[in-house]
Amino acid sequence: MRIMPLDGADEIKIVAAELKAASDGLKKTAETTQTELRNLGTVTNETKQQADELLMKQSELNARLTELEQRSVGNRGGVPERAKSLGETVVADDAVKAIMQSGRGKASVQISTKAIVSALTTDANGSAGDLLVPDRRPGILPMVTRRLTIRDLIAPGQTSSNSLQYVKETGFTNSAATVSEVTGPTKPQSEIKFDIATSNVTTIAHFVLATRQILSDAPQLQSYIDGRLRYGLKLVEENQLLIGGGTGTDLNGIYTQATAYSAPITIADATMIDTLRLAILQSELAELPATGIVLHPADWAGIELTKDTTGAYIFANPQALAAPTLWGLPVVATQAMTIDKFLTGSFQMGAQVFDREAIDVLISTEDSDNFRKNLVTILCEERLALAVYRPEAFIKGDFGNVA
Repeated sequence: MRIMPLDGADEIKIVAAELKAASDGLKKTAETTQTELRNLGTVTNETKQQADELLMKQSELNARLTELEQRSVGNRGGVPERAKSLGETVVADDAVKAIMQSGRGKASVQISTKAIVSALTTDANGSAGDLLVPDRRPGILPMVTRRLTIRDLIAPGQTSSNSLQYVKETGFTNSAATVSEVTGPTKPQSEIKFDIATSNVTTIAHFVLATRQILSDAPQLQSYIDGRLRYGLKLVEENQLLIGGGTGTDLNGIYTQATAYSAPITIADATMIDTLRLAILQSELAELPATGIVLHPADWAGIELTKDTTGAYIFANPQALAAPTLWGLPVVATQAMTIDKFLTGSFQMGAQVFDREAIDVLISTEDSDNFRKNLVTILCEERLALAVYRPEAFIKGDFGNVA
């Protein structure tokens, strides 16, 4: 076979490709030989001739490739010699050279790990450097998220309307008294006053834009975006349930409607722990025993770090994991609560959250000019209402400068 003169890096690539094709052909011929020996007991003349031609071609191509690579090194003038490729290492072996000269035989070439690594990592011709890809870890590293807890304190509910109306007792005059058994006396009359309260359903929503291609090529990314959008709603929902201002489209939050703290009894040098106990007492005196406490994490940490005169923690145990509780009630530490303020009360009896539409994620290509730009809009929204039946069931206050 006559090999045309080749020059430059492109010629080296062409010869290397032809050499690989010849090697693949030899592998197929070896398989054919084994099949013929197994079925016929001998190798056909056609297969022998094909093997001879491929061996000769491989020998010529190896020699040509070596010549081209050496010429390329010489043309660089003074440039340090690059590391040999795996093919060059094999061709330079004495046993392989003997086979190339005779066209017959078998050889085993030992290649060091260092040579393999060099061949795989270099960008030189004949190496596999361009085939390597970064070792990307699966999944997406998520952003830090806040633990959401306020909804868990409140009684759940469902509604099929855009507003809630409920009858609320706003006054009670208790005139119950003992009466004489003698016929005739008029029984005392008590008074109960009711009002109708209304709570409107509000919508919390947001959206992001993404390309159709990236969602098609990376389904995991779509799932991740869905999760982040849902978390965004939950984050706003928690703030609304707790401190919603009740104006415009905002919910009227529990803290916003709660009764202001007023110590039922006076104690000297009240601490944060004392203040919370007095707030619980205020709730109990309203016939609505508290079921939980809401604090900012910084305030709760300050309480947990309270020590006695010997330096020992009063009720915290740094070596044990225990549910956060104070005065027998669960403590919810959330950044939705303003630092230095507190809320306690009967959450299950005093309030209820109603879902009109659960969180839903919608994808559309028809929004704005999405179709022309290959974009999709991913919309996430929910509709809910909050009913605070008894504002007196909740006590809110400010720690001020108490320790």
